[in-house]
Amino acid sequence: MSTAGHALAFAPPSVAGQTRRNLIGLDRTELAAVLAELGEAPFRARQLWHWLYHRGATDFAAMTTLAKDFRARLADRFVADRPGIELGQCSEDGTRKWLLRFADGNRAESVHIPEEDRGTLCVSSQVGCTLTCRFCHTGTQRLVRNLSPGEIVGQLLLARDELHEWPSPREGRLISNVVLMGMGEPLYNYENVAKAVRILLDGEGIAISRRKITLSTAGVVPMMKRCGEELGVNLAVSLHAVTDELRDTLVPLNRKYPIAELMAACRAYPGIHNARRITFEYVMLRDVNDSPADARALVRLIAGIPAKVNLIPFNSWPGAPYECSSDEAIARFSQIVFDAGYASPVRAPRGRDIMAACGQLKSASERARRGAAA
Repeated sequence: MSTAGHALAFAPPSVAGQTRRNLIGLDRTELAAVLAELGEAPFRARQLWHWLYHRGATDFAAMTTLAKDFRARLADRFVADRPGIELGQCSEDGTRKWLLRFADGNRAESVHIPEEDRGTLCVSSQVGCTLTCRFCHTGTQRLVRNLSPGEIVGQLLLARDELHEWPSPREGRLISNVVLMGMGEPLYNYENVAKAVRILLDGEGIAISRRKITLSTAGVVPMMKRCGEELGVNLAVSLHAVTDELRDTLVPLNRKYPIAELMAACRAYPGIHNARRITFEYVMLRDVNDSPADARALVRLIAGIPAKVNLIPFNSWPGAPYECSSDEAIARFSQIVFDAGYASPVRAPRGRDIMAACGQLKSASERARRGAAA
């Protein structure tokens, strides 16, 4: 029986979290500094880290390896909050989407996609989006604000809560991969994203492998090298067009960083090699970018770059200005790219019935108004 569109119980943000500091999102150094203010030795930070990120504990009283009086002092001053769930939905194909509500009332979405060989969590980095990509539903919601490291990490913690995946397993994970492909442009919130990624990578906590984390960008060229050098995660580039004229329309960021500059940044991405390829994302739009000539131009464009091309059938949304390419056009396009030596899988749409597929995420958060706090 389908559970598509089924609403789960609303879990509002913790009232206590408004007056007590949330520990989620603090890195090891910050956590040690907070505990030092309480007169605690540095090793206490390692113990607490284990409870927060390996065991997923939210109740300090349950942290039984800590002294009872220490647990009480932690509970007086701190919380280990996740975002609240305003709405949870489950697709006919098993994809789950959560509309998250943060402490200030703003909302974003995250999605869990189960597959036979992996489980992928799609994480948002902003409320709304800095960009206005024409084919993307998220792009119709202007940027409200960046998400904090705790709000980014909190999406994974909440998903693990919902999937009952604590303590953090080493093998057979329901969440084995994390993709920063949700709402927002991660490289326009780089500092917070980088801090969150380092927490996800920490081997004594969540311990997601570096090769299992992918950051997707529309092409913020100046930040790409830094991302590769400092984080070393997989890179996915939202390309979607092979000429500046068309990409200026589909991905307006192209007007600032045109295709030639983007391709140069891809070729220079630190650590790129045949076993660690850049993924080029290419949404298939009927009679817009899906011709054999487009496929051949794409091959010329990425020549020499260790890469694969993810072909994404367009996922429609209310008022969308485009239609999805035909199955025949997608197959023909894929074959041309494949014959040129590049893997060109067609991404199977997941969660379309609950608007959880690629390019469909959007929340009801409003653009911040000047003077609203006055």
